[in-house]
Amino acid sequence: MKDFRLYAITGETFHPGRGLVEVMEEAIQGGADIIQLRDKTSSREELLRKAKELRELTRQYNVTFIVNDHVDIAMEVDADGIHLGQGDMALSEARQIVGDKIIGISTHAIEEALLAEEQGADYIGVGPIYATNTKPDAVAPVSLSYVREVASRISIPFVAIGGIKLSNVDEVIIAGATRVCAISEIVGSSDVAGTCRAFIEKLEGSK
Repeated sequence: MKDFRLYAITGETFHPGRGLVEVMEEAIQGGADIIQLRDKTSSREELLRKAKELRELTRQYNVTFIVNDHVDIAMEVDADGIHLGQGDMALSEARQIVGDKIIGISTHAIEEALLAEEQGADYIGVGPIYATNTKPDAVAPVSLSYVREVASRISIPFVAIGGIKLSNVDEVIIAGATRVCAISEIVGSSDVAGTCRAFIEKLEGSK
């Protein structure tokens, strides 16, 4: 997979009155280089429509497009990959369906991270670093110590996620993260592109 720094996930409840594609395009223009469609409430028909629109957008900008959970939707729109949580389809089963497409796995403990790496995940999510209101069923925060542990023990790419904002991302980077994901901080911003640029500047400043 292409490397990335800033991972943006859809969160339409954070931008009422603004269109999904419009907001995600602004994120891409600000430097987000991987986009994930995550939608737990829409019908399959609606989800497919959104996936098609985002697939078209991400192709236009040549950024990676990931679909959360819905392997069938990802395959139908030819997404670049899928992202699975710990309670979703097994990685081995997903690999049989998606072939060489990207598979990302959410992890909340080093055992899960090591297993995902061993089973062939292309990248892992590490979090939630801080308390987050973007997922009603989110697990307890894993803290920065988990970031440090993953940075020292895992060789595949990892992205820090969960409650990350411009005000706290510096400490996440110091802990060892070179890739971060934000949802509400990006899509809920009055200046989506500017917020993304600010994240990129912080990530680049850490090199």
